[in-house]
Amino acid sequence: MTTEKKSDQPVKPRKKAPSRGGYRPGSGRPKGSTTKIKIEDLMDNIEAQAGKTYGELLAQNYVMAIHREDWNGVRDYDKAFMNKMIADKQEITNVDSADALAQKQAAFAEAIAQIAGLNAKH
Repeated sequence: MTTEKKSDQPVKPRKKAPSRGGYRPGSGRPKGSTTKIKIEDLMDNIEAQAGKTYGELLAQNYVMAIHREDWNGVRDYDKAFMNKMIADKQEITNVDSADALAQKQAAFAEAIAQIAGLNAKH
């Protein structure tokens, strides 16, 4: 029987586990590997299994969320759809010719004249 206390014994250093990951031999994606699932293949498989296009499934799920009064889900669909629509609209450019610009200026001047005439009558 020994009379040593635990506090008298040498302390063994602990290996600290990495708190944020880090390099470990053999871990991670191998160099030169390719994506296993392509988005086109995934979409084709979803459409083949469902018998509908992905757009039709989204629309159906959106309507079902409305019917079950899942307002958080409806809000999420609204955000997703609006983000897509706004992104598409930002790609559209409008170039006016000199004739179109002159027509707009004339219509604007006529509208201002009408407003001024209405204000003068009152």
